[in-house]
Amino acid sequence: MKVKHLIDLEDLTTPELMEIIELANAIKDNPADYAERCRGKILATLFYEPSTRTQMSFKTAMLRLGGSVIGFDNPQNSSVSKGESLKDTITVVGGYADIIAIRHSMEGTAKAASLYSAAPVINAGDGGHLHPTQTLTDVVTLYNEKGSLDNMCIGLCGDLKNGRTVHSFIKTMSHFKGNRFVLISTPELTVPQYIKDVMNASGCRYTEVRSLAEAIPMLDMLYMTRIQRERFKSYDEYEKQKGVFVLDREKMMLAKADMKILHPLPRVDEIAEDVDYDSRAKYFIQTVYGMYARMALIIKMLENADRKPMARRFDTHHIRCTNPNCITYTEEYLPKLFRPLGGDMVLCRYCEGRNLI
Repeated sequence: MKVKHLIDLEDLTTPELMEIIELANAIKDNPADYAERCRGKILATLFYEPSTRTQMSFKTAMLRLGGSVIGFDNPQNSSVSKGESLKDTITVVGGYADIIAIRHSMEGTAKAASLYSAAPVINAGDGGHLHPTQTLTDVVTLYNEKGSLDNMCIGLCGDLKNGRTVHSFIKTMSHFKGNRFVLISTPELTVPQYIKDVMNASGCRYTEVRSLAEAIPMLDMLYMTRIQRERFKSYDEYEKQKGVFVLDREKMMLAKADMKILHPLPRVDEIAEDVDYDSRAKYFIQTVYGMYARMALIIKMLENADRKPMARRFDTHHIRCTNPNCITYTEEYLPKLFRPLGGDMVLCRYCEGRNLI
């Protein structure tokens, strides 16, 4: 792999992504062959935001590869509680560990961390922005369960606005030929414009609908997501969206016999428990595929790891990102980095928020 850090799965070429998928399957089939691959290596898991599967999956992946794990799962148990900046934490931990997985509630945090880390950084989720290793989990699951990543009608249902797993998944699957998307959400929770831009640029067809029952007969796979209470400004706003979409046995009777159901988990009430016993439900085996996916990613990132410290000076822009959830709002020392979109519009390199010059 040519990239040092994995902030977005878009950082990988399609051949590199397929190499990771193939390696994940090789590990799944012959785990003993990889049991010592990371002996002597250290993974740091820096989880500023709650997690069960992602954190434990990363830890299990490194331990099964023979490596060790350090880190924290609650920033209040670290120097962050004393006011330490992200830059200082990353600079220090980057000197201890060989590779870092970071999760944070602010969008663009992983990108910010990569500016100051001597060790490779993996984005384990940054606010409502991206979650590349969940997408890696999803594509390894699909490749095994469907035999291909092409020519599918893909439904995504729930919180498509704040669902970082949805954003990463659409961006990646838009690169494979013949895929089209059915976006199932309320008007308030539709996908952000930058994700629609990705689909338009890739030539992927997509439709937006308000009914799961209406959409499900046409789908080859359904990606269910929960309504994310932690992303809403008030509990009342959350209550208005909660429970709008529920996958149950009645709706499953409308689906194709070979449709696959994925979910990044945790679920709340969006999938009825009796669906768990349907052979098309793949969300629990999906978590196991995720462990193999992360094992493969760790191996690939450590193969060509460059321990040279990052440059400490950056060209900074005169404007500030207008996204209040961007990491630049809480870590104000960060350089203001943008890329031009044309005309008087620029894109924040941390959170991908659109900004006028």
